[in-house]
Amino acid sequence: MAQRISTRLPGEILVFVDLSGGELDEGARGSLSEASRLAGTLGRGWSAIGFAGAEAELVEGMAPYGVSKITLIESTPEIAESLEAQGRLLAMAASELGAPLVLLPHNDLGGSLAPLLTSQLQGALFTEAISYREHEAGLKMSRRILGEQVAETKVWDGAVPLVLTMNPRVLSAVVLPAMRRGEVRLDPWRPSTPVEAGSSRILERIPPDPQTVDVSEAEVMVSVGLGCDKATFEQVRELTRLLNASLGVTRPVYDLGFAPFERMVGQTGRTVAPRFYLALGISGSMHHLGGIKDSKKIVAVNLDSKAPIFPNSDEGFVADLRHVLPLLLERVKSAAERGAA
Repeated sequence: MAQRISTRLPGEILVFVDLSGGELDEGARGSLSEASRLAGTLGRGWSAIGFAGAEAELVEGMAPYGVSKITLIESTPEIAESLEAQGRLLAMAASELGAPLVLLPHNDLGGSLAPLLTSQLQGALFTEAISYREHEAGLKMSRRILGEQVAETKVWDGAVPLVLTMNPRVLSAVVLPAMRRGEVRLDPWRPSTPVEAGSSRILERIPPDPQTVDVSEAEVMVSVGLGCDKATFEQVRELTRLLNASLGVTRPVYDLGFAPFERMVGQTGRTVAPRFYLALGISGSMHHLGGIKDSKKIVAVNLDSKAPIFPNSDEGFVADLRHVLPLLLERVKSAAERGAA
C-alpha cells in the first residue's frame, strides 16, 4: 500500500505566482490549480507566494482557486530587476516557512528562478514535469526528454526541499470542484537581513514575436495543410501577420518546401498547446492530432466534411479555402483599420 510522504519540513507547499504583469494570467491560474492537485496528492496544505505590488483585484482573483493565504515578499524596484536577488528572497521565505516543496510554472521567469532557488535551499530540482503521482518511496515525477520521445521519471523521497517546475502545456486554469472560495489573506514578509541586487539585472522586457517564436510556445497559431496551394499559403502568411499569430504547417507542406522544419506541427515535428489553434486545409492525421491535442481551442476549415480533424475540433467549417481566405483577410484588414484587430 502506498504511504503518505514523510518529510522533516513541517510547512505547506508554496506555489510561486508572478504578480508583476498586473493580471493573473493563464499560467498563474494554472499553477494555482496544479498546487491544489499536488497538495491533495501529498496530503498537505498549500499557499501562494509572490512579490509585493499586486493590485487588490488581482489577489482577489485567486480566491476561486482555493487560495487562503498569499505571502507577499516586500522588496525594492532594484530587487524586481534582479533574478539573483529574487531567487535568494524566495529561498529565504521558503526556508523560514518550512516549505517542503516550491512549485513554479516552467516559463521564462519560473525556469530562471528554479535553479537559483534550488541552490539557495540546497534542495532537489525537477523541471518541466508533465505528471506526478504518489509512490511508496515518495513522489514520482515524469517529464519528456530527447525531443519528447523518451519519458524520464524520478522519485523525491522528501529528505530535502524540492523545487518543481511544471510544463506550461499541462497547467490547466480550470477551477476544481473541490476548491472552496474564500477570502485571501495577505501575509507581508520581509527578510531578516538585507538582500542586495545581484551582479546581473533585467534591462528590458521584450515580448516574443509570434512570427519567430518557437511554435511550442505560441499562444495563437494558424496552421496549414495540403488543402492550401502556394497562392493560398501566401494568403495565410499575410493572415498570421495581421493577427499577430504564429504559423504552423503539416508534414506534407514542409515536404513541399513552403516552410522550414521548425514550423512543422505534429508528433514528427513540434507538439504545441496554444490558446487558439486554427487548422486550415488540414485533414487531421493521427500524427498531427497527437501534436495538437493539448490546444485549448481548435477551429478547423476543410473542404472534406469527413476529414478526421472535425471530430477533434471545438468548431469546424466545411468550406473551400480559396473562397474563405480572401473574405477573412478583408474582414481582418477592415478590423485593423478600425483599431479592433
